[in-house]
Amino acid sequence: MSTANVLSEIEALTNPQPRTGRKEISQEQKTLKALVLGVLETVRDESSDKAAVRIVLEPRTSRQSPEEFMAVLLAHTSLESSVPVNMTMIGRDGRPQQKGLVAIVREWIDFRFATVERRTRHRLDEVDRRIHILDGRMIAFLRIEEVIACIRESDEPKPALIARFGLSGIQAEDILEIRLRQLARLEGIRIEKELGDLRDERVQLQNLLDDRKAMTKIILKEIGEDAKKYGDARRTVIEAVAPIAQAEIAVPDEPVTLILSRNGWVRTRQGHGIDPATISYKAGDFPLLVREARTTWPLVLVDSKGRAYSIRVADVPGGRGDGAPITTMVEFQDGAKLAAAICDVPEAAYLFAGSGGYGFIAKVGDLVTRQKAGKAFMTMEAGERVLAPARVPEGATEVACVSEGARLLCFAIAEAKVQSGGRGVILMGLDKGEALVAVAAGSGTAWVVEGLGRAGKAKQLSIGPRDIEKYRLHRARKGCLLPERIKPLSLR
Repeated sequence: MSTANVLSEIEALTNPQPRTGRKEISQEQKTLKALVLGVLETVRDESSDKAAVRIVLEPRTSRQSPEEFMAVLLAHTSLESSVPVNMTMIGRDGRPQQKGLVAIVREWIDFRFATVERRTRHRLDEVDRRIHILDGRMIAFLRIEEVIACIRESDEPKPALIARFGLSGIQAEDILEIRLRQLARLEGIRIEKELGDLRDERVQLQNLLDDRKAMTKIILKEIGEDAKKYGDARRTVIEAVAPIAQAEIAVPDEPVTLILSRNGWVRTRQGHGIDPATISYKAGDFPLLVREARTTWPLVLVDSKGRAYSIRVADVPGGRGDGAPITTMVEFQDGAKLAAAICDVPEAAYLFAGSGGYGFIAKVGDLVTRQKAGKAFMTMEAGERVLAPARVPEGATEVACVSEGARLLCFAIAEAKVQSGGRGVILMGLDKGEALVAVAAGSGTAWVVEGLGRAGKAKQLSIGPRDIEKYRLHRARKGCLLPERIKPLSLR
């Protein structure tokens, strides 16, 4: 932590400057300024030779809770910071992979067992080879006269030794290469002692390979010895992670009407029951979402590439003006535009779909993010567009889809997949070049298709309980044609 950095961050929060290309500070900057000034009176740097880092922070009032006071500063300055660690490693399979600490420790333990096993088997092979050689030397020692006579009388001593004494080729070769003095009486005693030691060692090595507990004790002993030889006192404290400090302005739960235009201008008006006819927009602009909401709700947005963004309704500017452009509150990705908007409680479920026929059910809370740049939500293919999300009411039993070719499909809501993002499943089968136009969820007693009839006139087509059965099929089917000619635009 740098004292200068913390003081600079507090100054930027309490005295924000407009960003490059802006004339005024953003709504987010105004919110953070109000948040910090609401709890902080003064800040002083008292760092000295006696105290390398000492920052004095005085709260606005003596009634301010110390926990809440520090939560605000920890959340928005580098007084508390986290360091990301990319735990990518090459595992025992030789492939790079991101692994957690527990997985790494487990793999290291498996590696230690494999290492000790290989080492033990290698030593066991060496012991077996040495025992085999010494067995041959012991035969030669006990029958030295016969061995010498066999070598002296034979043109090919090696095959002769093998045939007469039942030796292996390795044993015969070793006997031919040793010096006679190595077969002296004292050397025989040494051979016998080495054989005894090697046979005892062989039993221990074999027991180690056969007994997992014995190998575990060896590994623990070696780790302890290495720790004594190479270890030092721990300098990093390891403890349960504390939740990252978060601080927000306490927002009263009040009724407001949220107004969002197609061109991305957003504002709120106090209270409910506002006549939509009294709401004005900029020239050439139209309403996208007019919703009776609460100040504690989130406003979630989906861009044309399927990325999700969120804003607290309490942070949306109020008044009777045109509001503020949504781009001052979120940062759309390059080439993306506002495609859909929802304002509801985080627990509310919605059906999300793209024109390619895929979709899924997710909760509003799944779209909420603190990042201005949003987060990946819907997976879209090139040329697809995001459809208007459909609210899934309590007790909904059916999903309906209508295609560009005026075909309607209904199926049980249980066939739709519930997930927090992605591409989902095929909701409706489409012909080549055809697009899904709208989706809806409900009790399935009746559906209303809105669109354009002849001469481009607005038209509504109701599918009642008597006619709905022919459209009830399974998910991913193409459905059936509507009874009247219409260019579908929406479905409810």
